[in-house]
Amino acid sequence: MADALNVGLVGLGTIGTGVVRIFQEHGDDIERRLGFPLRLAHVADIDLETDRGVSLDGYRLSRDYKPLVQDPELDLVVELVGGTTVAADVAIAALVAGKGVVTANKALLAHRGDELYALAREHGTDVAFEAAVGGTIPVLRALREGLASDRIESVHGIVNGTCNYVLTQMEEQGEPYAACLKRAQELGYAEADPTFDVDGTDSAHKLVILVGLALGVRCRLGDFPVEGIERVSPTDIEVAGRLGLRVKLLASARRTAAGIVASVRPTLVPRSGVLAGVGGAMNAVEVHGAMSGPTLYYGAGAGSLPTAVAVVSDLMELARSRRLGAVGRVPPLGSVELADTGLADAAADEGEHFVRVEAAGSGDPAAALVAGLAQRGVALASLERTPEAIVATTRPARRGEIDAALAAMRDPGRAPQVMRIEREP
Repeated sequence: MADALNVGLVGLGTIGTGVVRIFQEHGDDIERRLGFPLRLAHVADIDLETDRGVSLDGYRLSRDYKPLVQDPELDLVVELVGGTTVAADVAIAALVAGKGVVTANKALLAHRGDELYALAREHGTDVAFEAAVGGTIPVLRALREGLASDRIESVHGIVNGTCNYVLTQMEEQGEPYAACLKRAQELGYAEADPTFDVDGTDSAHKLVILVGLALGVRCRLGDFPVEGIERVSPTDIEVAGRLGLRVKLLASARRTAAGIVASVRPTLVPRSGVLAGVGGAMNAVEVHGAMSGPTLYYGAGAGSLPTAVAVVSDLMELARSRRLGAVGRVPPLGSVELADTGLADAAADEGEHFVRVEAAGSGDPAAALVAGLAQRGVALASLERTPEAIVATTRPARRGEIDAALAAMRDPGRAPQVMRIEREP
C-alpha cells in the first residue's frame, strides 16, 4: 500500500464539518478511487468545543492555523475560514510552505486570486477552488478541461441560492421582496445579514472567476455593473409572467463586437428556457461554446455536504497530481496567462429591456416615459399601465440611453427599474 497523503483543515464551520464527514464516511471509496490513502490528519479552528455532530478523535487539533500550515507531515491544506484577511494568511502560508491549497472562498479569489496563483507557480504547488462557484456543480472543472479546446462565447449563471429562492417565492407566493427574504432567513437559505447575497456582491465574486476561466480575461470588482434584487417588485414579477418571462439574478459575460461585456443584474429570461426553470435555492450555469454549443451545469449551489463534496474532490485531484509529480498540470484559471484588456462598456451594449416607473407622481408618467425614451432614440415594443406602475419593453437599445432617459425624467415619487431581456442566454 502506498504511503498516505495527509490533509489539514482550517475552519470547522458548516462546510468544514461536511469535509470531516466525507472523510469519515467515504474514506474507503476515496482510497479505492485514488489507489492510495488520502487522510485528514490535522484540524484547526478557534472553537474546538462545540459539538458539530462529528468526532474529532484521532486528528491533531490546533486553535491557530500556524501550527497546521507548518506541520511537515501535511501535503494539502483546506482553507474554509472565509473572508479575505485570515483566509489569505492561511492560503499564502500554505503555498509558501509548498502545500497544495483547496478553498471555497470566492471573495478571496476575486480580490487576491492573482497573488495566490503566482505563489502556487513560484513554489511548485497547486490551488484549487471548484466549490467557490456553484457549490457541488463541477462547472469550473468543465471550463478548465472539458471545454478547453473550444472558444467560449458566453456564460450566464444563477449562482446565488438566496436570491434565487427569494425570486422564486415572490413569483409562487405573490409576496413582496421583504416577506420572501424573511422566510428565506427563517429557513436558513439566507444569512442574518444577507447583504452580500441580495446586493449582488456574492454573484460578482463568482463572476470574476467565471470570466477568467470561460473567457480568458482578467477582471476585478468594479470593472462591471452589479445590481441586486432588493428593488424587484411584485409588479415586475407579474408583468414579466404575462410577457412569458421570468426574473432571475444573472451573473453574465459574453463576447460582443465591442469586447467582453459582463454584469450581475436582475434579468428577464424566457419561461421556456432552461435557466427560467431553475427554482428555489438551486444554482445553474449555462455555457455557450463556438463549437460545443450550449451546455448546462445544474445542482445545489450551497450547503454543508454538497459544497464539501466539491472541496474533497479538489483534494483528490491535487493528491493525484502530487503523487504523479504533475503539480500544475492545469493552471488554476485554465490558461497560463489571462488577457488584461479590460471589459467593454456595459452601458453601450444593446439589447431589449424591461422598464418600470411608478405610476405615482406629478404629470402623466406614461407620457413622460414614452417621450423621454423617444428623445434618446429608444423605441418601445410594449407599454402597459398597472395600478402601481407604468411598464414598457423596448426594442434593442443601449442600456446607457435608457438610464439617461430615466435620469432626466426622475422625480422623488418614482423609482425606475430597468432589466435586460435575455432571449437566448
